[in-house]
Parts: sequence; C-alpha cells; structure tokens
Amino acid sequence: MARKPIVGGNWKCNPDSMSKLDELIANINNCDTSKCDVYVCPSPLHVTYCMNKVTNGAHVMPQNCNFKGCGAYTGEMAVEQMKDLKIGWVLIGHSERREFFGETDTMLAQKLKYILDAGMKCVFCIGEKLPEREKGLEATMAVCISQMEQIKGLMDPEKVVIAYEPVWAIGTGVTATAEQAQETHAAIRKWIAENVSAECAAGIRIQYGGSANAKNAPELSACPDIDGFLVGGASLKPEFVDIVAAISATQ
Repeated sequence: MARKPIVGGNWKCNPDSMSKLDELIANINNCDTSKCDVYVCPSPLHVTYCMNKVTNGAHVMPQNCNFKGCGAYTGEMAVEQMKDLKIGWVLIGHSERREFFGETDTMLAQKLKYILDAGMKCVFCIGEKLPEREKGLEATMAVCISQMEQIKGLMDPEKVVIAYEPVWAIGTGVTATAEQAQETHAAIRKWIAENVSAECAAGIRIQYGGSANAKNAPELSACPDIDGFLVGGASLKPEFVDIVAAISATQ
C-alpha cells in the first residue's frame, strides 16, 4: 500500500498576536486533505483556539510534551491534558528543542514511549547540522542513526512519522537539493529496514523539513522516499496550500 503523504506547518513561537490567527488558520482550512494528511503546530497558548477553528480534518498538534505526566512540572504539558482536549498527535525532537532546551536522545525516547503508551501519535524530528552534511552522507547518517537508535523499538508506522530536518536548511532559505534529500531519506529508510523491519521501513512516513516552499515542493514531492513536509516559515504564508497540493498531485 502506498504511503499517504503528510504535511505539517510548524508555527513555532508565532504569531505575536491572537488577532493574526484567523488568517493563518484560513491557510490550513484552504488545504485539500483528501489525499494528504495535514497538521499544524501552533504556539501552546494558541492550540485550543486553533482546534475550534480548523474545519477540514487537519490535526492540531502541540510542539512538545513532557515525559512525566501531570503534577509538579512547571512550564510543561502532559499528554493527559492533550487527550482531554481531544488532541491525538504531538511533535517532539525539533532541532530547536534539542539545541536550545537541552533535549537529548534519551529524553526524547522517553517522551516517545510516554506518548505511544498513552495511545497518541507522534511526529519525531531528526537531522544533522552543517559540519556533518559537509562531510557527506555517512557523517549525516551517523547523526540520524544516533537520534533513531533508542526509538527503533517504537517505530510503529501507524503511530510514528519521522521528520528529517537538515538543521542547516531550517529558516535559512537554503534547501537540500532534491537529490540530497532523496539520498538521505532513502538511507534512513534502509537503516530502518535493516534495524527494525522491512515492513516498518516500507510503511513509515518520512517528511522533509528544511525550508520547503511552494517553489521547491513539486520537485521534492516527486522523490520516492519523501512522504511529505514539515514546513516552517512557509506555513505562515498562503503558499502552504500549494505545498500540500504539490505532494497530493503525486497520488
């Protein structure tokens, strides 16, 4: 069975005012979700507002969660709270969380198990920085493998999406070429086949998350191992609709 594409918009810590949310939500609602799963990750303060405004079946997903549950964990969000709000997905492991907030591979493996044990689904981010990319595919994969090693027993294709995001291409306007992106996605899938199972590798969806936009989405969408996009800056613009349309056209 062909993997259904999945495209997400990560609004990060944007916008600065709730008055701007309706326009952003309109971009999500304008997406055709018949051939592509769509999700949006608003700022935590805006999640519940967005949930009540999304009308086309797109998922609203927090950008993080803890691994302890409810209790004396100041500043954190628990999956129990998410489930109470009828939230079914959560994104974890974004490079900005890893770099600026100290999230480790071990911590993220704990989070993923906690999420899955609660019956929720997860987009799990991995990716290398520029020094590794400059050394070639082997160095790039060494980073990706280190980030996947502790979750290989949790890679259920029905519940986990891998978002490969070359850190050097996030928010820089620089995008991996289609050849670079496909090569890395194929290598990730090969590693999963060899270290988890062929069935998992064939079924799990791997998104590309490095400065995807309406211009480069058609070429990237044509790559056989790219199953969608995790979109940053372009998800704050009307072109997000075009990115969803580009990969939907491959179905």
